[in-house]
Formats: sequence, structure tokens, C-alpha cells
Amino acid sequence: MSTFHNIDELARCLDREKRLLNELFAKRNTLSFRYDYALELTDYKAERIKYLIENEVIRESGDFLEMEDIYIQFFEEVLQINEEINISSVQDYITHLKENIEYWMSSGNEKDKYKYSNEVRRALKRIALATEKNVIDVKRNIDRTYKSEPDYKIKKKKLENLDAKRKGISSLIDSAERVIDEENTFFTVAMDNQMRSVVNDVRLQMKDSYHNLIEIERQIITYLNLIEYQNMLLEKARRLRYLKDQLILEDATNIRQIASEMNPVTFEPETRTLNRRLSLEGMQNDDSVQEVILKVVKENGNRHPSQGRMAGDIPESYLKNEHRINDSFNLKGIFNAFTATGHNLFKFVWNYEYHTPVSNNTRIMIFCQIASIFSDSLSFTNEYERSGNIEYPVVNAR
Repeated sequence: MSTFHNIDELARCLDREKRLLNELFAKRNTLSFRYDYALELTDYKAERIKYLIENEVIRESGDFLEMEDIYIQFFEEVLQINEEINISSVQDYITHLKENIEYWMSSGNEKDKYKYSNEVRRALKRIALATEKNVIDVKRNIDRTYKSEPDYKIKKKKLENLDAKRKGISSLIDSAERVIDEENTFFTVAMDNQMRSVVNDVRLQMKDSYHNLIEIERQIITYLNLIEYQNMLLEKARRLRYLKDQLILEDATNIRQIASEMNPVTFEPETRTLNRRLSLEGMQNDDSVQEVILKVVKENGNRHPSQGRMAGDIPESYLKNEHRINDSFNLKGIFNAFTATGHNLFKFVWNYEYHTPVSNNTRIMIFCQIASIFSDSLSFTNEYERSGNIEYPVVNAR
């Protein structure tokens, strides 16, 4: 494997293949980028893809291509969209800080002391920036997990793991502040204007990060409580639905008593304190109402009462008795029948005996709907097969 020799060579390569790299980065979490599509994005020049593979920018995985992890990490860090919270880097910076303080204390050369003092300042800045970035990443991941993760158990577990990382960040903040407080000799002797400015900035950033972590802790607790409450309501609704389907809801629960004790406003009949609409019966039977209407029409400049517009005749085609066949399909029933075989969902749907004639497009639609609705109970392989001019993935039952 070859490597890039300078930044110019790397920059030219990234600029030339920006279309391909943009698509690969967008699909970095799924193994779905086929080699044929990569050829299309490189103007069908296989040597350009080979060049990227040889320089370890991308890698082959069967018929698919993936971006190398080092470039994924680089782009995520630069664009600040990474989902991983790297706490270990802060610990490394704290260790580096302690080492350079020790080197400064042991050195008798002023030139070396200046070098170690610069390293201390750099380490302090890195600790503050890395901590602040980790706090932002934790906050973003918490919001994304709660709003986007559909699975209840996974959502709860992710939030608990993020809370553990929050505690880790808080512990590292305490460690960094402890180093500044305990190394009093160094920060007293080596405290020039630059060092004082850096230390003050770091303390302020650490304080802000710590306050943000307190708010994040409160948010995690709120989200976890909401998840538990929503799950409790869901389980109760499922239980009530099961009892209702078994026709034992009233016998097994006190729902009728609870319903009789409730008096919600939303179920109250609508009452109107002032009804401005005239009743049709009153207008037909009361001559005085007709006189008022005619008077209003006259005052509006229309001296001839408008004749009621009559609806046209109903077309004869609407009155014909026509029978239509319901084209709906019992996807649950088809899926249950498929689980008895458990092999190759597409072939099963294609050869299934339906109650009405079904077109090929409809069969494909049924296959896609079952694969989407019952995805948790299916096993999606990386194999593809063909049926005529149709290429489909092999999907089996778990």
C-alpha cells in the first residue's frame, strides 16, 4: 500500500474524488455502496478507484466499497457530527500535562523550561477544548437518541450509557482542576502573562462545561422518566386491547366504574350561549321571519329574491349497481404463512395464491411492505437473486 507524500497530493485527490467521497461518507453507516455506482461517479475510470484503494482512502468489501475509518473520523471531527464521545483523549491530555510539569520542575535549562512551559499551555487548551466538545457531543447525542431511536430498550440503554459518559467527563474536569490546584509550585513560579491568561480561560471553560453537565443530567433523568411512563402506557394499552379482543374487558377490569366516575370536558355535549343561526323550521312557519329576510335583501340592493339554486340531475351512471372487489391484502396473514417456510420472502410472495388476480408490480409492492413492516422478524442477507428482469435481495425469517 502506498501513501500520500505531501498535503498537496492529498488535497488534489480529495478534490478530484469529492463526489464519490461525499456519497461514501453519507452512507458510512450502511454497507450499501456498490462498486458499479462508484464507477459511475468516477466517469467509469477504474484506475481512479484503484488509486483510492491503494492509498487507503477507501476499501473493498466484496461487491461494495467503504471509506476507511481514519477518513471517516477526520470528516466527523471537522464537521462536528461524530456520535462517539472520546473521553480517553482528555485523560491523555491530563497525563501529558502532568508529565511536562514534572519535566519543567526537573530541568535546569531555561530553554528547555520554556519548551515545557509551552507544552503545558497547549495541554491546558486541549483539555478545555476537548471537554467542551465532549459536552456538546453528549447533549446532541442525547437529543438525537430520545427523538430518533424507535426501540424502547435500545433508547433506554443508550441514554444510560450517555449518562455514564457524562459522569466520566465530570470526573475528568475534577482531575484537571485538581492538577492546577495541586501543582501550585509550578503555576506560581512559571506564571507569566500568557500562562495566567490560559489558566483563567481554562477555569472558566471548565466551569461552563460543569454547569452544562448538570443541565444534561437533569435532561437525562427527564427523558428516562418519560420513557418509563410511555412504556407503562403502551403496556397498559396492549393489555386492554387484548382483553377487549377476548371479550372479557368488562369482566376482568373495572373500566365501566372508572368511566362512570370520569367527567371530562371533552366528552360534554356542546352548549352554545348564543345561537345566531335561524332554524329552517322557524323560517318556514314564521311569516315575520320571511318579511325580515325580504327586507334585508331589499336593503342590499337586490329587489328580486334570489331563487334557490337547484342541483342538477344525478347521472345515470351513479345509479347503476356495480360490484367492486376489495383489493386489500392481509399482510399479517401472508407473513404468518411465510414464517412456516422461513426461506426467501420474494419467492414466497411471488408464488402465493391470492384471492384475486395480482399483477407483478403489486406482488413487488407486497414484498416491500412485508419487508418494511416486519423487519424485526426478518433476516436480511447480502445475497441477491434474479427473477426474469427483477433483481431482489434474499430475505429469510429469523
